Amino acid sequence: MRSTRIWARLLGVEKTVIEAVEAEESDPHADGWGDVLIVVHARPARGRRGRCGICERRCAKYDNGEGRRRWRALDLGTLQAVIEAEAPRVFCPEHGVTVASVPWARHGAGHTRAFDDTVAWLATHCSKTTIMQLMRIGWRTVGGICTRVWVDVEERVDLLAGLRRIGIDEISYKRHHKYLTVVVDHDSGRLVWAAAGRDKETLRKFFDLLGTERSARITHVTADAAEWISGVVAERCPQAVRVMDPFHVVQWATDALDQVRREVWNTERGGKGRSTAGSKSLKKARWALWKNPEDLTAGQQAQLAFIAKAHPILHRAYLLKEGLRTALKQGTDTAEELWDWVQWARRSRLAPFVKLQRSIVTHWDAIIAAADHGLSNGLVESMNTKIRLITRMAFGFKDAAPLIALAMLSFGGHRPQLPHRQTT
Repeated sequence: MRSTRIWARLLGVEKTVIEAVEAEESDPHADGWGDVLIVVHARPARGRRGRCGICERRCAKYDNGEGRRRWRALDLGTLQAVIEAEAPRVFCPEHGVTVASVPWARHGAGHTRAFDDTVAWLATHCSKTTIMQLMRIGWRTVGGICTRVWVDVEERVDLLAGLRRIGIDEISYKRHHKYLTVVVDHDSGRLVWAAAGRDKETLRKFFDLLGTERSARITHVTADAAEWISGVVAERCPQAVRVMDPFHVVQWATDALDQVRREVWNTERGGKGRSTAGSKSLKKARWALWKNPEDLTAGQQAQLAFIAKAHPILHRAYLLKEGLRTALKQGTDTAEELWDWVQWARRSRLAPFVKLQRSIVTHWDAIIAAADHGLSNGLVESMNTKIRLITRMAFGFKDAAPLIALAMLSFGGHRPQLPHRQTT
């Protein structure tokens, strides 16, 4: 009996009866990991037998299924180990005929819970190569395990409880316009929801999950000017204050400035399709024009001084960009300063900035709300940067589900713990 308990502890299993343990010779050329496999014959404890693998309800036995099967367990030192047991099927009134539950593994898994939890913990802390070599599994297997572990978290934790101030954005995760929509909680800093896609139907799924009552409690929503976001927010939580990140407004101004730069550069070329003395003087001017004045190098400051004398139209566009950036930093005076900037842009006779001021007027309330409420989309952009690091690891995943699971495990506030370790 004592040896049985020791084997259960070694394997990290509970509510399990160990019947026998044997060493099985394996083909050393099959995987290169050794020629001995530890096979642990087990069965569920009395109270855990005959339960539906999905809902854990006690059910009548249907048949013996496909006979005995094996689950990969944590390695015992340098040796691989598996649990072998019967896998009968039961008839569940809700889920029909399904494989009976076993206490050492999740439904449909080929690995024990301890193995799954260890891999999920490693996936949030280690590199791709480290996990594959240490656990002796393929990367797609890691993706499937992360998905299973995250489903368990979703079932026991209400991730959307207490939401008041949220940020919404999209991030590209694969070529050919593959995007994720992400939602972040400003109060906790957690990633609370993510899904593949970036359109109204995708975002509506979040609010469907949130429900009408909890949607009505949302007070602030930060996002960019994307119509698919603002439209759904106005539809599902019209009481919320929509906040537009000043970063995106300055980005608009930078794009308008670059458009003027290209126009001036093409004018200097005279439509000849080749470099001229005037166009060469604007070489690498983009960096001097884009950077904040306090970050300019000595060379870039000299180039900016030259542009002020030789290209007054481009310099006027630069001053408009800097003026907008300054106006958005005025705190309680932002509205007054921004309106002065709008009047300046209207008189500038620079088409890109005339168009820009129209966009600012259209989104006026959301832009001013950023200063009034001290909110921005900076937290969401920071989260996107972290998710991009994960997408580098997730290139081998077949679809977006494992990527979302890995991101939620890493940044959702419910990181997996190593099994049978005390948290510190």
